[in-house]
Amino acid sequence: MKRSLPFPSWVRAASLFLCFTQTVLAMVLTNSTRLESILDKYRDKDEEWWRARSRGKRAISEGDMHLILDLHNKLRGQVHPPASNMEYMVWDYELERSAEHWAHTCRWEHGPSHMLTQIGQNLGAHWGRDRPPTYHVQAWYDEVRYYSYPYSQECNPHCPFRCSGPVCTHYTQLVWATSNRIGCAINVCYNMNVWGMIWAKAVYLVCNYSPPGNWWGHAPYKYGAPCSACPASYAGGCRDNLCYKDGGVDRRPAPEIEETNYIEPEPEPVRDREPQPRAQSPNPSPNDNLERNQVVSTEQMCQQVECETKLRDQCKGTTCNRYECPPGCLDSPGKVVGTGYYDMQSSVCGAGLHSGVIDNDGGWLDVTRLGRKQQFTKSYKNGIQSLGKNRSANSFKVETVPVKAVTCDTTVALFCPFKKPVRHCPRLYCPRNCQRDSRARVIGTKHYSDKSSICRAAIHAGVIQNESGGYLDVMPVEKRNQYSGSYQNGITSESLLNPAGGKAFRVFAVI
Repeated sequence: MKRSLPFPSWVRAASLFLCFTQTVLAMVLTNSTRLESILDKYRDKDEEWWRARSRGKRAISEGDMHLILDLHNKLRGQVHPPASNMEYMVWDYELERSAEHWAHTCRWEHGPSHMLTQIGQNLGAHWGRDRPPTYHVQAWYDEVRYYSYPYSQECNPHCPFRCSGPVCTHYTQLVWATSNRIGCAINVCYNMNVWGMIWAKAVYLVCNYSPPGNWWGHAPYKYGAPCSACPASYAGGCRDNLCYKDGGVDRRPAPEIEETNYIEPEPEPVRDREPQPRAQSPNPSPNDNLERNQVVSTEQMCQQVECETKLRDQCKGTTCNRYECPPGCLDSPGKVVGTGYYDMQSSVCGAGLHSGVIDNDGGWLDVTRLGRKQQFTKSYKNGIQSLGKNRSANSFKVETVPVKAVTCDTTVALFCPFKKPVRHCPRLYCPRNCQRDSRARVIGTKHYSDKSSICRAAIHAGVIQNESGGYLDVMPVEKRNQYSGSYQNGITSESLLNPAGGKAFRVFAVI
């Protein structure tokens, strides 16, 4: 069987807009049903079910689908030099379904791995202000400025880490002449790890293409007069410089009654790498427990509150400085008193909305108590009308929850030391496989010395799993007179009596 040399599997292209495209390429398929068999796992519903699928359950709105598809065809029809065999692109429901599956993993990498030789794939993500999906599609095409027809190898970036240098593999996949089917999905990912940077709320776009493009040593299309070299199956049909076949090719569903730019995210995001609640087996063997001493902790520092919950009604102390608000609080924000700083009788989530720290999708926020203020100013911000108050009262402010990725050996002493008043530590993301990093000490059980590795202490406490890593919250506390060692979850912690200095910390799950 003839092979085409693929791009190296480590290539991951990065553009100005932090998008990247599939560059691991396919072996020529002699059996056209091979891709169909791979996609069978996404076909548990028939075509009529797809057409009838209600809005909000699909991974992309009908309006966004049209925007993506139309822009692809517009850009494919205007390539320079002109293409003689550029095919009109149509929407494919199975590709959409496979894109949906991957978008919900919230992993900033190509996948799933078993499909990467059978499809092309472009990825894009953004956070902050809303952008239409065409923002990424246009960014992919704009890489043409780095591309000289027909040689794509001139713009290979330096990878595999944060890619640098000219990038054009998004562009070449987008204008690959024979890639005539596309399916995309959009998902909102919370705390998505993008090359070591944690994006609190990323909008993630996945587009899958078939047949795949980006064959090494091949041009993306044939140069010549438009439609002069179309495959025979198009019977000479041409539309907007694209090979086009009338009837039954364009597989778009019927228009929807309502349009939105993005799907509404689920209140609890799918987190492929984050710790999940883990129940022990119903009847574990006593000997098995003694041998492995598995411990699971689902205790959270972050407090889950309702939309109208007042800060005054919550507990006091360090563990009550981080809150999770549900979605939909714009409809019932509760009373909000003040601007910038808020009266203690204000709704926590309402203050978060008013200040712009969270939006109607909910999310996490940190609260800092500020003591008494003489007056509180009313204002209308972000859809919330706050009240004014001319009497002295205790106050608080709300801030975003910072998130930071750390290494296996990061310690609290270096990263988040105990100080009074107690300050907020960022939410941390630990990598996988810290268990065997013997250089990183763990001192204590439940309460750990601040000379301990944060990530290994979290594994020891059962807050995260070694195989997946994940997110956790850290609470620095006063030092202990004694730290007791133990063996838990594959890690033996040390004991320490009467420590000469330093403080302590606890770790909490993020679920």
